[in-house]
Amino acid sequence: MQRTPVLVVLLLAALTSGGGCGRSPDPALTGFGEVAEQKLTSQQAAQRDQALAARDDLAAQLSGRLLETLATQGPAAAIAVCAEEAPRIAAEVSDKHGISIGRTSFRLRNPQNKPPAWATDLVRRRVVEPVFLTDGQRLAALLPIRLQAACLTCHGPAEDIAPEVRQALAANYPQDRARDFREGALRGWFWVEVPAP
Repeated sequence: MQRTPVLVVLLLAALTSGGGCGRSPDPALTGFGEVAEQKLTSQQAAQRDQALAARDDLAAQLSGRLLETLATQGPAAAIAVCAEEAPRIAAEVSDKHGISIGRTSFRLRNPQNKPPAWATDLVRRRVVEPVFLTDGQRLAALLPIRLQAACLTCHGPAEDIAPEVRQALAANYPQDRARDFREGALRGWFWVEVPAP
């Protein structure tokens, strides 16, 4: 997998309650300074790699489970995977990798997936490249999710979503805003927080 250049930014965001799946984000993740990728310490590079490994693990487990359910039970059943199994899978990945991880978007399906405070401005700006933040000890990452073709069944144009899928979405996500995406579009992000070693 090709690495996208790392952008480490200074982020001063008001603390808001975070959400998502997996461990809760650290509300005290503040005090970051900017550092270029070539100036990452070996510790920060290792934390970046840990964040990417956790993201890859969560993405593989979620997509595998969703594709299996789509193939065997249909799209309405796949909605239950996102609603019921995704938080458990994310918690398991968090524990396995020793990090906190979740998903967020600028158009949420589940309001519990709002971004952590440190990512709020980045989400508002809809950053399209991976962003890594550090305070010298901890590392946070916001890693883009692009919509895959299989995801159009539930996240595509509203008029193309089957009636039974619309019903299942309404039952599970009454505040759903995660429709009308196109294949390849920015869907949202994985957020990851890696503690100090």
